[in-house]
Amino acid sequence: MNSTDEPVIAASGLSKSFRGNLAVNGLDLAVPRGSIYGLIGRNGAGKTTTLRMLMGLLRPAAGTARVLGHELWSAPRAIRQRVAYVSQEQQLPPAKCTADLCLDFSHLYENWDFPLAEKLAKRFGIRVESPMAALSGGDRRKVAVLLAFSARPEVIILDEPAAGLDPIARRQLMEEIVDFLGDGGERTVLFSTHILEDLERVAEHVGIMDRGRMLAAGPLEDLQSGMRRVQVVFDSPAVPEGFSIPGAMRTRVEGPVFTAIARIDSPARLEEIRALPGVRVSDFPLGLQDLFIELLGNQPENPKL
Repeated sequence: MNSTDEPVIAASGLSKSFRGNLAVNGLDLAVPRGSIYGLIGRNGAGKTTTLRMLMGLLRPAAGTARVLGHELWSAPRAIRQRVAYVSQEQQLPPAKCTADLCLDFSHLYENWDFPLAEKLAKRFGIRVESPMAALSGGDRRKVAVLLAFSARPEVIILDEPAAGLDPIARRQLMEEIVDFLGDGGERTVLFSTHILEDLERVAEHVGIMDRGRMLAAGPLEDLQSGMRRVQVVFDSPAVPEGFSIPGAMRTRVEGPVFTAIARIDSPARLEEIRALPGVRVSDFPLGLQDLFIELLGNQPENPKL
């Protein structure tokens, strides 16, 4: 594999605990160069902790977290200024205005783009001379995004970037993410979100996290086409011991009924089950929202992770 094929953002065996509680548990993550990757999961899934370790703001207890081939907590400034980050609760100096912050950030990022900052301020309706204390929470969020994009980094990591934004501002943000990738160079975006509509609009790759682990990951198109709910009904009082479905990620057994959420690469994978005597097999495609709900909304007592 040459350097252009290596993931721009990569985690391997990444783990982190807080007060004995495991927030991230052996996580693997690979974000391809030049892609938009959406990370989804319920509150407490470990998304924010993962992004903070990638940014070098937290030290992993185990494993590695690399951006542009470096662990950012120890990377030189030349590497760190190629990465921009918007945290879930971005704290901007209350007395500073957007114009002041743009000037401050221009000293940190050698590719700082004042015309882009001006364009985004107009598009987002930001009053550049108003101090942060006078702006709404949504407008402060827009300023944080403006600062990240105007740095012209190679990589942007966004933690719930649409939080607090109205639908129009969310749409503008998603459009800016797409424009960011299309303005030349091989730029990469990793963002976490709870808003699946936004993710489906722009993301090419998706990772679904739960309890600090990656439940499913891959190109969005593959997840949408390959993930299915499979139900097998036996004519016996109970499901035979040891029965399983290839590619199953989560299973549930109720009497003679075996239900699984499974990655089915080909319908032929179910033919062996259909050939069993005395069984009925049904399978249904899952969209991203359906998949999210099936995997995370109604968790069985013994999830198969």
